Amino acid sequence: MARDSGNRPVGGPELTVGVRVLVRRSSGVDLTGEVVEDYAAVTDPGGGGHEWAPVHRWAVALDDGRLVFADTEDLTIDPGSYRSAPNPNPDSAARTPGRHRGE
Repeated sequence: MARDSGNRPVGGPELTVGVRVLVRRSSGVDLTGEVVEDYAAVTDPGGGGHEWAPVHRWAVALDDGRLVFADTEDLTIDPGSYRSAPNPNPDSAARTPGRHRGE
């Protein structure tokens, strides 16, 4: 994958809400799930996080039903399942069980 001058990937999928990811932890096995929220606004300096309790940028709904929070460097995008555009007819898509944002 090509990289720009900031050493960021160019031309590939971006880490955004709805992207399937692999979550890497220092201990235990790697976990798979989907990014469900981006807390970038509170991870920026002055955004509400604390030095003693840092906010992790991404909320990830794991395939086993748990919710975890991770930093960008802890996530790897699964390029095979990236959604490049929202579904133009969301009512036709199968809904997963559970609560959904905005309902």
